Amino acid sequence: MKNSDSTMPNLMPIENALDKMLQQCDTLVEQETISIIDALNRITAEAIFAKLQVPPKNNSAMDGFAFQVDHELPQGTTLTIQGQALAGQPFDDEVKAGHCIRITTGAILPAGTNTVMMQENVAIHENNIVLNQATKAGNSVRLAGEDIQLGQQVIAAGEKLTPAHMALLASIGEPSVTVLRKPRVAIIATGDELVVPGDKLKNGQIYESNRFALQGLLQQMNVDIIHYGIIEDDPDKIADVLLDASRKADLILSCGGVSVGDADYVKQVLEKVGRIDFWKVAIKPGKPFAFGMVNDAIFCGLPGNPVSSYVTFEKLVTPLLHKLMGRKSVNQFTINATCAAPIFKRAGRADFQRGIAYQDEHGEYWVKPNGSQGSGIMSSIASANCYILLEKEQTNLPTGAKIKIELF
Repeated sequence: MKNSDSTMPNLMPIENALDKMLQQCDTLVEQETISIIDALNRITAEAIFAKLQVPPKNNSAMDGFAFQVDHELPQGTTLTIQGQALAGQPFDDEVKAGHCIRITTGAILPAGTNTVMMQENVAIHENNIVLNQATKAGNSVRLAGEDIQLGQQVIAAGEKLTPAHMALLASIGEPSVTVLRKPRVAIIATGDELVVPGDKLKNGQIYESNRFALQGLLQQMNVDIIHYGIIEDDPDKIADVLLDASRKADLILSCGGVSVGDADYVKQVLEKVGRIDFWKVAIKPGKPFAFGMVNDAIFCGLPGNPVSSYVTFEKLVTPLLHKLMGRKSVNQFTINATCAAPIFKRAGRADFQRGIAYQDEHGEYWVKPNGSQGSGIMSSIASANCYILLEKEQTNLPTGAKIKIELF
C-alpha cells in the first residue's frame, strides 16, 4: 500500500517553509529615480509627501454661474452677469454683491463667490440670470485641498505603483519618483527530454513550457529576467550555469531536477556549489520544492511538472520576491464558497486545487474542481478561475460543504 501524505517523512509545512525563505531574504537597497511615465509596477523606495495641495484653490465642479451666498438664495433670484472665468483663465476682479460670473468646470472661484449653479438650472435674460431653484452656500464647489493636503503622505514606501498612483504623482507636480531597483531573476530549465517550441519532437521528447509560465508571472511583477534556456542533465553543465547565474542574479529559479529520479541532478549539484536549506514541502501540487543559496543568490528549485511549478511559484516564490523587491505585505483575498461537487483530498499536504467558481442568483459563491487535478495537467489552471484552498489535514468534502477559495 502506498503511504498517505500524512505519513511521508520530511515534508515541511508550507507555513514553515515560507518563514524560512523570508528569513533568508533581504530587501534590495539600491535605488534609482525614474520618470513617472515609466513607474508602472515599480516599488517606491520612500514615502512621498505632497508639496502642494490639490486642488490648489477653490474651483467650480460644474459649467454654470458663480456668485456669493450667505445662507441660501431662493428660487427666482436675479443676478447680473459681471464677467467670466475659464479653466486656466481666472477672473481677477472681485464679484460684486448681486452679481455673478459665467464659469467653467475647473475654473478658480474669484473673490466674492462661494457657490456655483449649473447652467441648466438658470434662465438667462440678456445680461442677467434667474435661478430656477433655490441654492445653498458651497453648492458645486471643489474646495482647495479637499483631495490632497499640503504635506500629506500620498504614497507609502514599499508601494507597488499603479496607474492611479502615476496620476496622483502628476497631480502634485512630481515628474519623477525614487524606486528600488528591479530584482534580477535567472530562469533555468533542465532535462534531456525538453525541446524548445517550434523544433521537431523526437521519440520521448516534450516541449518545454515551464519557462514561459514563469516568464509571464515574472513580467507581471516587473523584474529583470535572465534566461539560460534548457540545460541538459549533466552535473558539470548544471554546476557551471548555477555558478554563472549566482554572479548575475538575485534569485535563481530552476525547473525540474529536484525530485528523486536517476537524472535529477540539480539537488545534488546544489549541495556541491551552494547549500540546501530544505527540500520537500507539504504542498500539493509541488512537494519536491528545494530552497537554498548559491553564493549570494537565493535558489528556488521548482518541480518539473508544469502545474507544480506554477503553484509553487505563486505560493512560495511570489512572497519571497515581494520581500526582495521591497513591496509591502500583500494579503490574499479569500472568499467563502459552497462545494458544487465532491472534492477529494488526502490529509498531509496543503492542497491548492484548481476550480471553477460562480455566483448564484443570491450572490453566493459555489465552486467545483476543474477536472483532473494531476500535476501535469496545465489546462486545469488555464481554464480555472480560482484555487480551492484545502488545509493540510483536510480530507474529502461532500457537495454542499463550506470551503474557502482564492480568485485568480
